[in-house]
Parts: sequence; structure tokens; C-alpha cells
Amino acid sequence: MENEGTVPRLLVVAGLVVDGQRVLLTQRRADQSLALQWELPGGKVEPGESPTEALARELREEIGARVQVGVIWEVLYHRYPDFELVMLVYRCTLEPGQIARAVEVADLAWCLPPELARYDVLPADAPLIDRLVRQGPPPAREKAPVV
Repeated sequence: MENEGTVPRLLVVAGLVVDGQRVLLTQRRADQSLALQWELPGGKVEPGESPTEALARELREEIGARVQVGVIWEVLYHRYPDFELVMLVYRCTLEPGQIARAVEVADLAWCLPPELARYDVLPADAPLIDRLVRQGPPPAREKAPVV
């Protein structure tokens, strides 16, 4: 996605991975931009991928687990100095028997909502974390439609 200006605009997806009342955060690697900050796992939607396909792929790569992608929980826009992003956030759960582990991330943490405020999260993720602290994770609903 390109905007009319000179700043690139990215379409990204993030997984609000829920286990009971706990939410999964991942820590960016030291060799990445915004190093060692925490975020909801996910990444860029590649050409030819639907957002749900991209999220399933990104979570397999980052946390080494297959997930069930649910419905969209939030859509947000954030402008960084060098780029803009539009983020689609889906509620997810790990598929039965899957265990999240730090594969392409520095670390991961399962957190109860009150604990989330302790983490140094990316600016784009801050409104999501604030909402989770206030409201807790959303209840499970039907699986997202394939788009």
C-alpha cells in the first residue's frame, strides 16, 4: 500500500493470541528496528496473501505454532517517522497441542491484562495494550471468514 505522499504505508496483521485470560506478547530481536520492544505477534501481509493467511504464516514463523485465526478485534492506523501502518488485529488461539516458543523473536510472555502495562511496547501497539488492560481479552467467537 502506498499513500499519496512519500511515506510508505504498510498493511500488517497482528495476533491477539489468547489462552484463558492470558495474552501473548513477543519481544523484537536486537537486530530489528525498535529493538527489544514488545508487541502482539504478527507482520506484513505479502502480495497474494489474505490477511488471515499472512497472520497464520507470521505466527508459525515467529512463535513456531499453528493458530486458529478468529474475528478482527481491532483495526488501527499509526504513523512512525519513516512509514505509516494499518494494522488488522485478529483474536487467535493456539491449535490443540501447539506450544508458543520464541523462534524468530527474542522472547515471549503470557500475561494477564494488569501485567501488560509493565512492558515496553511498540508505539503502534500501545492503544491495544491500554484497551486490554481496561477490558481484558475479548471472548471467543466464530472463526474469521477467508477473504
